[in-house]
Amino acid sequence: MLTFQKLAQPQSLAEAYEILTAQKNNFLLGGGAFLRLGSAKRGTAVDLSACELNYIEANEEEVRLGAMASLRDLETSLSMRQLGCGVASQAVSHIIGVQFRHSVTVGGSVFGRFGFSDLLPALLVLEASVHLYKGGIVPLAQFMEQPPQKDILTQVVIPKGACRASYQQMRTSCSDFPLLNMAAAETDGVWKIAVGARPGRAALAIQAAAALDAGVAPEEAARLAAAELSFAGNNRASEAYRRQLCEALTVRAVKEVLACK
Repeated sequence: MLTFQKLAQPQSLAEAYEILTAQKNNFLLGGGAFLRLGSAKRGTAVDLSACELNYIEANEEEVRLGAMASLRDLETSLSMRQLGCGVASQAVSHIIGVQFRHSVTVGGSVFGRFGFSDLLPALLVLEASVHLYKGGIVPLAQFMEQPPQKDILTQVVIPKGACRASYQQMRTSCSDFPLLNMAAAETDGVWKIAVGARPGRAALAIQAAAALDAGVAPEEAARLAAAELSFAGNNRASEAYRRQLCEALTVRAVKEVLACK
């Protein structure tokens, strides 16, 4: 289990950043839901609860998810349920139980870039961007490829548009981590496909999406997605099985998007 020596609850982002960068082993706590996944001993845990980041706001152009908004907030938000056929709300609804989703934060899920994340594939196909306290605005797809950094994710911003999307996943049991998950979306004739739990970080299948733009069948796009992305085996599933799942779930997702009104 990850342990720490002190807990800091700053009243502003400036104070939080100062504490975070004061020592190398200080870190952001987030919702604290995944502390048991680590075994390191750290210095000060920075809790952002008092920094007024627990919000979900929408206007005519975008939806803004504050870093301390919970996955349950996201799941039940009317704005999110109306965005992209509710793909992000549907994705997080599979995570363990309601009580757990109340404790997991949007910021912690995104900034952690966990390979098992259900949320990240959905946000990738929705073309989300992250707002960092020091790093500014970064497209999520670019942020996913960056190395770990000392910064604070303040919010996730998702543009509104005529987007149709679908989320698919496979689990051994309803309370387990996904063996593989993915999302597909079409916006004004342009496709996005993202695959996660490979078991690495979620990544975009660029060639497969371009093929869909050109009008290929869902089955051909699925084969391209399984071929262009890397997969690996672990104690949950083999590399070959994950590649097969990628094909099957991609076909299912694309067909669901095409049927979405």
